[in-house]
Amino acid sequence: MTQNIYDNPAFFEGYATLDRSTKGLDGAPEWATMQTFLPPLQGKTVVDLGCGYGWFCRYARDQGAANVLGLDVSLKMLEKAQEMTTGAGIVYRREDLEQLQPEVQSVDLFYSSLALHYLENIPALFNTLYQALVPGGMLVFSAEHPIYTAPLQQGWMTDQTGQKSWPVNHYQQEGVRISNWFADGVKKQHRKLSSWINALIASGFIIEKLDEWGPAAEQIAQNPALDEEKERPMIFLLAARKPLI
Repeated sequence: MTQNIYDNPAFFEGYATLDRSTKGLDGAPEWATMQTFLPPLQGKTVVDLGCGYGWFCRYARDQGAANVLGLDVSLKMLEKAQEMTTGAGIVYRREDLEQLQPEVQSVDLFYSSLALHYLENIPALFNTLYQALVPGGMLVFSAEHPIYTAPLQQGWMTDQTGQKSWPVNHYQQEGVRISNWFADGVKKQHRKLSSWINALIASGFIIEKLDEWGPAAEQIAQNPALDEEKERPMIFLLAARKPLI
C-alpha cells in the first residue's frame, strides 16, 4: 500500500499550515497556469487523484461538472474534505491509487495535484487511467520536478556571494527518496522527466502541454518567499489526452 504519511499527526498538522491548505487553490502559486491546462468542465465526470481537502473537487463542481469523485489514501484528508464541503455533487472515497480500478471509459478528466510522485508504479497507473478515460478525455497533473527530487539530500547550497544553487546529483538513479518534511521518513519517488513522458506515451496518451513551472515576477513581488523558486523548477505541470479514435 502507498505510504499514508498524511495520516501521521505531525505531518497533517504541518501540512495544515501551508497556503495551499489555508487558502485553497489560490494559495497554490502554480494554480493560474494549471487552470490553462484544464478542459471545459461543464457536464463532465471528474476524478481528483489525491484530493486532499477537496479544493479542486469543489472548484470542478462550481464549474458545472456533473459528477465529481475525490480519492485519497488519507482518512484525515477525507474527513477534512467532507467537513469543508456542503451540498451535493461530490463523492469522497478512500483509495490507494496504486490499486485503482475505475470503470472503462467512464471519466472525462483525471486531475491530480502533487500526489503522483508518491507512487511507485506510474506506468501501471497511466495504463489504468487511459482505459478509464472516454475518447478525448484528459489527464492533467502536477508532480515534483525531477531536478527537485534527484538529490539524496534535498536542500539549497549557498556560495560566498549568497547565490543559491540546487544540487543535481543521482539524477539517473531512479527510485525512492526519503525526506524529512513535517515528519521523518516521507517516501517519494524520483524518476527522470523522460520516464514520466515515455510512460504516458507507452499508455497511448498524446502530450498536449508541459510546463516546468516557476513564479512570475509579479508573484515574487507579492510573495518574496517565492524568489528562490526561480532558480530551479520545483514542480512540473502536464496535460495529456486520450485520442478520439
